[in-house]
Amino acid sequence: MNDVDAITIAFEEGSLTTLRIVIGLILLGVALDTRVEDFRAALRRPGSIAVAVIAQFLLLPGITFLLTLLLGLRGSLALGLILVACCPPGNVSNILTHRAGGDVALSVSMTAVGNVLSIGLMPLNFAFWGGLHPTGQELLRRIEVSPLNMLAEVGLVIGIPFVIGLAVVTCWPRVAAVGRRFVGPAAFLGLTAIIVVGVANNWDVFVAYIGLVLIAVFLHDALALALGYGIGKAARLPVPSVKATTFEVGIRNAGLGLLLVFTYFDGLGGMALVAAWWGIWDIIAGLAVAAVWKRRSAPEPEVLAV
Repeated sequence: MNDVDAITIAFEEGSLTTLRIVIGLILLGVALDTRVEDFRAALRRPGSIAVAVIAQFLLLPGITFLLTLLLGLRGSLALGLILVACCPPGNVSNILTHRAGGDVALSVSMTAVGNVLSIGLMPLNFAFWGGLHPTGQELLRRIEVSPLNMLAEVGLVIGIPFVIGLAVVTCWPRVAAVGRRFVGPAAFLGLTAIIVVGVANNWDVFVAYIGLVLIAVFLHDALALALGYGIGKAARLPVPSVKATTFEVGIRNAGLGLLLVFTYFDGLGGMALVAAWWGIWDIIAGLAVAAVWKRRSAPEPEVLAV
């Protein structure tokens, strides 16, 4: 078996363009579900928003860094986990919050603020934590990734779709109402299709190395969800708000991470495997947590006296 740091995942240029479009559509879906009022609402609830921001952009990358050290991961696997941890949330977090009976308005506000902040913070976070990692820093030096180039890419796939979506919401709310029903689901179906096709085209690599990825992604995802829940409880937020912070911190836009892996890291094996599997497992774990919460919050059936 070859070193996971030495392999690359095949991904055609046309597929990369398609992935870029799909990620843009995901962010367009986030924007179509956002209103300018959501940012005003965020200003009225600065404490709750600050809790999510601190957890997403400070605590989660740091905890991820420590996890990679504890697991003794190879450089590409460690960088993959760090990259995913630095990604913003997507609107899947809003859907899961709704399914769990959480504070959807707060979730939407957190997602909007998180995506805007991630344009600048994501490249800086990744450069900082990846550059500190004992096995990852050598790969970063070899590939010579520029944080400014990554900033431009993140700004392109997040900033432009987000601005367009907000403009549609503001100027044509009826169009936005129709669009939000189709754009987000279609984009996630497209992302799923891209991941499935990519795995099929690289099946031998996937089978050979997935064992290295399964445990790392499982632990990382569990830590992210636990961090969101724990910081919400520590801040003494109401239960619906705790559910929102759980999914805002635990659900990451791994598709964006996958795009960056193929754009700047030439499909580096461990990074690509982590981002692809995270995109699948993250949704499975999120749905499971939401189902448990929904079951616990369901009203008790009435017992009729005979």
